[in-house]
Amino acid sequence: MPPRSDEPRRDATGSRRGSSRGTDPREPGVGGISDARAYTPRGRTIREGGAEQRRTPRSSRSGDPFRPALQVLDGGRAARTGRREPPAAGEGARAGRRSAGVVRTVSARPVHEPFDDEDEVDPPPRRRPGPRRPAARRPVRKPRRPPRLGDPRRRLRLATVLALTLFASIGVRLVYLQTADSPAYADGGLPNRVKVIELPAPRGAILDRTGEPLAHSVEARYVFADPTQVKDRDATALALSPLLGVPASELADKMQRRKQPGTTRDTEFVYLARGVEMGTAKQIMALDLAGIGVHRDERREVPGGDLAANMIGFVSPDMNGLEGLEAKYDDLLRGQAGKRTYEAGLGDLAAPIPGGYSSTTQPRPGSSLQLTIDRDLQFMTQRILARQVAQAKGSVAAAVILDVPTGEVLAQASQPTYDAADPSRVNSPSDRDDAATSFVVDPGSIHKAITYGAALQEGVITPDTTFPVANTVVLGGVPFEDTHHANGRVMSIPGMLAFSSNIATIEIADKLGKDRLIDYQKRFGLGQPTGEGLPGEASGRLLPADEWSGSSYGSVPIGHSVDATPLQMAAAYNAIANNGTYVQPHLIKDTIGPDGKQTPGAAPTTRSVLSPANAAALRRMLEAVTTVDGPDGRATGLAAAVPGYRVAGKTGTGLRYDNGKKQPGEVGSFIGMAPAEKPRYVVAVFVWSPGGEGGAVAAPAFREMMGFTLRHSRVPPSLTDKSPKFEVFPR
Repeated sequence: MPPRSDEPRRDATGSRRGSSRGTDPREPGVGGISDARAYTPRGRTIREGGAEQRRTPRSSRSGDPFRPALQVLDGGRAARTGRREPPAAGEGARAGRRSAGVVRTVSARPVHEPFDDEDEVDPPPRRRPGPRRPAARRPVRKPRRPPRLGDPRRRLRLATVLALTLFASIGVRLVYLQTADSPAYADGGLPNRVKVIELPAPRGAILDRTGEPLAHSVEARYVFADPTQVKDRDATALALSPLLGVPASELADKMQRRKQPGTTRDTEFVYLARGVEMGTAKQIMALDLAGIGVHRDERREVPGGDLAANMIGFVSPDMNGLEGLEAKYDDLLRGQAGKRTYEAGLGDLAAPIPGGYSSTTQPRPGSSLQLTIDRDLQFMTQRILARQVAQAKGSVAAAVILDVPTGEVLAQASQPTYDAADPSRVNSPSDRDDAATSFVVDPGSIHKAITYGAALQEGVITPDTTFPVANTVVLGGVPFEDTHHANGRVMSIPGMLAFSSNIATIEIADKLGKDRLIDYQKRFGLGQPTGEGLPGEASGRLLPADEWSGSSYGSVPIGHSVDATPLQMAAAYNAIANNGTYVQPHLIKDTIGPDGKQTPGAAPTTRSVLSPANAAALRRMLEAVTTVDGPDGRATGLAAAVPGYRVAGKTGTGLRYDNGKKQPGEVGSFIGMAPAEKPRYVVAVFVWSPGGEGGAVAAPAFREMMGFTLRHSRVPPSLTDKSPKFEVFPR
């Protein structure tokens, strides 16, 4: 009997098989992917023939791309239950009807049943006995094409190729950056990492003639800020203000962020203080303030305080010369600063980068100046001048000591003076001026030595010349008179100098003539700076011949209508002391380089003004100023006499001009040389006082200064050569 359509079919092994089209709603994939089981991997149907066809076991194939998907979809349900579901109602009939056709498909199975390697193609159903009936012609249903799934191996290969290509591109780029463009990229960020620290050059010293320091630099520290690293400007300024002695507002302003000139970068270095003492620097470092640091610096020290301060000058906190020799020779003294350039991290890592860019330019120390000044002589000159000037209130004074043969300035003092270590503590900026080179005066009677020297050299007079001298003379409507009235008596040349006769001097100058007088004024160094070496030296002024008035014939010969400085007049007398040869006064003895090599200063200018004989004659006549003391009168310079030594010199009473304006009071002066028979030194003292007390101060100050100078240099007294006896009014 033919089997019932709903009876389970058996496969070749006798196992019961169920239809793939069950009625259980829980079975997924009915009519879906399970229908693909009727197709071979190539999508062709299995034609039924006379002989049974068996499915090729999967184990013998290279690989079934559908197997993983089917196994996942069916979930192995049938394998877990171990039985097959009976076919649904009507499934057998449908199977019978399909068998009548020419083409049959592989028997379908449940979608959840695994497709084993042993699965075979179902055999054709058995025919029922009986007469054959013509098969109903059914349209052949076109089989469904299963979805084509991608090959995972192709995807893997593609992904591998893409990954390798990506990494290869990155590698090539890295190699290119490290070889070809690495310098450009490294240099591009370098400006942001580079730090520059200035290395100050040690400033040269200023020494006296024996090598003793008058001003030199000592080690100190400077405090700086990096505004880009300072976190709290105000708090930092308040912490530093009491230590540095600088207002907090000023410090806060310095620490404000600013752009570097001409760039878009922020300034990373600014000085807060220079020349800070070592102890103070340690206290600042202990505060550990962000963006604040200290570095090696120097501080100018003046061991003598006010010793030669008006001549030496001072420097700024940045070690730049501002006045005096410090300013005049600033380029020579300060040297050339160095710098250290290095790469540093940013932010909290602002420290040198190990192995990073680093370059150091060592500073070049400045050269030192060795002056002609004698430290001990300078000290005593200042001390004597200060004590004498204390008698004249509100006075201004200057003193100069010259070495006769060489023209070297051994001492140059000014009053008032100041402490060069603290130049701000003065009553007036003019207190810091060097009076010897900036104090312009009408020299007065000390100018008479120039008039008499020119007359001797030109033969207008001789040492034995005498003539009667009147008490007064009027020139250009201006009366001139003497303090010692000769009353028309005949006077000798030494007597005229001893009593400082204006009338006799005017008469001698009238015979000499104004042109020759002006010529000798220039020869003696008036009307032009001496070139001693100090900045701001006044040149003085001579009255040109075409500007002379009627009164000028009387005023110029006696030292009025002439502007000169104390140093100019000292140099003129030095020419008389040096046998008539003018030697330019100078302060610079040697320049000492950083390597210790000494270079002599420029040779002074020299010129002949008087013959040695006339110079000696003039010195002898000038001795009368410090020796004449008799019934006919007392010489004007007796107070300048130095016991044990012959002294030749001249007193003077002049006027002071400030910016071309005449000042009240008088300028008392005395310039002399000793020993007169063979002078070694010239000392000049000028004192201006509003009350006119300078005349009483200058001569005594000269006596003390000259006496100390001679003893200091161990010059033997004038024991054999006594001063000559002078006759003022020859009979």
